[in-house]
Amino acid sequence: MSISDRLLGKKPANGKPHIEAVAPSLALPGGEVRIIGKSLRPPELRRPSVRFGEIEASVLISSDEFVIARVPDGAASGPVVVGTNGHVSNAHAIKVATPIAGDLHPVANPAFDRGGNLYVTFSGSRGQKVPVAVFKIDPNHEATPFIGEMMNATAIAFDREGDMYVSSRHDEAIYKVTPSGSVSTYAEGMGVATGIAFDRAENLYVGDRSGTIFKIARDRQIFVFATLEPSVSAYHLAIGPQGDLFVTGPTTSSFDSIYKIDPHGGVSVFYRGLGRPQGMAFDVDGNLYVAASLTGRRGIVKITPQGKANLELAG
Repeated sequence: MSISDRLLGKKPANGKPHIEAVAPSLALPGGEVRIIGKSLRPPELRRPSVRFGEIEASVLISSDEFVIARVPDGAASGPVVVGTNGHVSNAHAIKVATPIAGDLHPVANPAFDRGGNLYVTFSGSRGQKVPVAVFKIDPNHEATPFIGEMMNATAIAFDREGDMYVSSRHDEAIYKVTPSGSVSTYAEGMGVATGIAFDRAENLYVGDRSGTIFKIARDRQIFVFATLEPSVSAYHLAIGPQGDLFVTGPTTSSFDSIYKIDPHGGVSVFYRGLGRPQGMAFDVDGNLYVAASLTGRRGIVKITPQGKANLELAG
């Protein structure tokens, strides 16, 4: 093939597209995935067609070796194929998330109880009083109101006894909620209280987005545990497998950090280079998953215990 043919995107006759990989292999509708292979672009610089099952996707970038496509609404887990010049590639599997609830407003992580029910907030804008502050979503994905009277419910965590704790970024308070839905004040004076998390000793950590991480002991004594740069939105907290506290807090930078705070309050940077890092969770192998963007690609980023990051789910 001549150089001019390559520049024009021309291919040998009967060139059939072939998919070698789809990265990431997990996605939300609207997420952007990279399809890697050979002969993926039709002649004369035209765009290929990409289908997720029976639904056609929009193609953002195309070349012989890769195509970037946006996962369309309505797509489901199954095959993705590329079509060029009357030829269709081999099918490659991708897993696409399906929604289980909508019309919610979570600011921080939702949380599961021991029965497999998921709880998520409808926080509302600052100072807005909403009719339902926390919804309960059962294993059949049925959503029902759980807590009504609470202003700007923000983060949720459970203790070992099964009681729920909810922060309010409006009231500067942490509320304790029994399984029957009875609400009482657990701690006050938490500033703009956002993310919360329990450690193994059942100390409760609270992120005041103005720059303070509070530690509340089981006897309800309150300590300033650490100080960080203020966040423009909220702190998000998670306890790591070794008992360290991990914190994200988006700033005005597009190159934000995940902080690790040891049990003595010592602060270090665990990973730097994320855009607007927010909710976090660990898996059983100690990998950290965070909702963020990595090198401009948005979704769920997986960070290994060694600090290596990749986009695990496109979003």
